[in-house]
Amino acid sequence: MTPTILLVNLGTTDAPTPEAVRGFLREFLGDPRVVDWPAWFWRPVLERVVLRSRPRRVARLYASIWSEDGAPLRVGTESLGAGLQAALGVEARVEVAYRYGTPGLAAALRDARARGPVVVISLFPHRTSSTTGTLDALVAEVVSEGDGHPVRLLHPEPDDAGYIEALAGRWDEARAGATEVPEHLVLSYHGIPVRHDRREGGTYRDGCYRTTGAFLERIGWDPTRATTTFQSRFGPEPWLGPATDATLVELARKGIGGVAVLTPGFLTEGLETLEEIGVEARQEFLAAGGRSFLRVPCVGAHPALVEAFVRLARDGVVSGASALGEGSER
Repeated sequence: MTPTILLVNLGTTDAPTPEAVRGFLREFLGDPRVVDWPAWFWRPVLERVVLRSRPRRVARLYASIWSEDGAPLRVGTESLGAGLQAALGVEARVEVAYRYGTPGLAAALRDARARGPVVVISLFPHRTSSTTGTLDALVAEVVSEGDGHPVRLLHPEPDDAGYIEALAGRWDEARAGATEVPEHLVLSYHGIPVRHDRREGGTYRDGCYRTTGAFLERIGWDPTRATTTFQSRFGPEPWLGPATDATLVELARKGIGGVAVLTPGFLTEGLETLEEIGVEARQEFLAAGGRSFLRVPCVGAHPALVEAFVRLARDGVVSGASALGEGSER
């Protein structure tokens, strides 16, 4: 029986329109593991304020990065899935799904589980309630619905050797095309509320620093010339810091003329990397006196990451599945 490898990313809007963005944001921001404020407070704010004010602006941002193939996050996730399928061949059937948006994880998992054993692999190397937590909960909910083939859920480790090698590969490619070597590296991760990180024992923050440390060691970069930062703050409460935008402005004002920014927590491109870093952060750094700004692309379907996911898939096949890699020369 051929197992299914279900590759799962966060999700994206189906179209760069206010209507499509509104539907996506309603599902995403309506998840209590993403925004855990009391429902009596948050639901009215979400419906009457956020979903009236944000969709038009966010749709314009999506339109600025949209390609003929669709949303960059979807294109990147499907490319990674295709790479994994090519590497595994007939050993497994690889499919892509999203926690929010379409194709949705719940429906994809039900269909796959009806056919045979399933290994769910997330694109989240850093663990927190708003990514791995909500994914874990949804998978558990589907599995609890009744009889079906076994399911295994796996998340990549923040210092997985293949993941770090893929980051190093993208860094080498970006540096080779740059006009000058950056003076300072900024490794920017998606922020989360401080309250969440404390509640979870610091797992998310520690994971981000594990990635930074492993990456800097791999490329032989002086840690004093690198800063770990956090971006994409949402809401009024304190979030993990230092903030990416403020750090870049501070570096420029201190006389650091050239920086490179990597976004290791985003395995595929999206608004947070192409717009928030590639446009907004670049503008802020240059306006503060910086000279050169290099954005290092996301790892995407880098061969080293594909190989890391091949190992995860083969290690993750649950009891009762045909062994991945059995009889394979790869």
